[in-house]
Amino acid sequence: MYGRILFGASAMLFGIVSLVWHDSDMWGLLLPLDAPFGTVAGWCLVSAQVAGGIALMFPRTARPASVVLGGVYGLYVLSCVSSIVAAPAEPGGYIDCFEQLAIVCGAVAVYAASESDAARALVLGRAARIGLGVCALSFAWAQVVYLQYTASLVPAWILPNQVFWTNFTTVAFMIAAVALLVNRRARLALRLLAAMTALFGLLVWLPLIAAHPATLSNWSEIGENYLIAAAAWLVSETV
Repeated sequence: MYGRILFGASAMLFGIVSLVWHDSDMWGLLLPLDAPFGTVAGWCLVSAQVAGGIALMFPRTARPASVVLGGVYGLYVLSCVSSIVAAPAEPGGYIDCFEQLAIVCGAVAVYAASESDAARALVLGRAARIGLGVCALSFAWAQVVYLQYTASLVPAWILPNQVFWTNFTTVAFMIAAVALLVNRRARLALRLLAAMTALFGLLVWLPLIAAHPATLSNWSEIGENYLIAAAAWLVSETV
C-alpha cells in the first residue's frame, strides 16, 4: 500500500512540475511534434499523469490508474528511442529511456497486484522484475559514464569520500541487476534497491531543494527519484 501511495504522489509531483516548467525533460521529449500539437500533447500527458497519480492512491481506482500511468510513461520510453536513433553514441538518450522504463515496471506491478488470473499476474510480475533488472544495470552504467557528476551530488560530509560512495552504489546497482535478472534473492534486492534510491532523495535532492527551492529541475529530479524507488518496492511485492 505504501509503495503504491508513494508512486502516486511522486507521479503527481512529477506531473505538476512539468505543467509549471515547460523546459522540463517531459516537454523536451515532445519537441519533434509541430506546434500546436506538441503543446496539446504535453498538456494531455502531464494532466493524465497528475490524474493517474491521484487515482493510484485509492485501491478502487488503482488498476485503471496503473494503465493510465503505464501508458504515459510507456509513450515517454518510445519518445526516447528517437533520441537514441539520432545520436546512438550519446548516453543521455539511453539513460532517459531506462529511467522511464523503470517507472513503467512500477505501473505493471500495480496492475499485476490487481490481476485475478494468477498465471497472468505471474507473467506480468516476471516482466516487471526483468525490466527493472535491465534498468538497474543501466543505472550502474550511467554512474560509470558520469562518474564525476554523480560524485559531485554526494554530500561532502559523508565519510570517507564522494567517489567511494559513487563506486559503492554503482556496485550495488550491478548486484541488484544480477539478482533480478537471474531471480535469486530478487525480493531482497528490490527492497534494498528501493531503500537506496529513497536515500538518494533524502541525502541529495531534498538538501538541494532546501538550498534552491526555485530550481524546478530539483523538484523534477526528486519526483522521478521516488517514482523509481516506489517502482522497485512495488515490483518486490510481485516476486
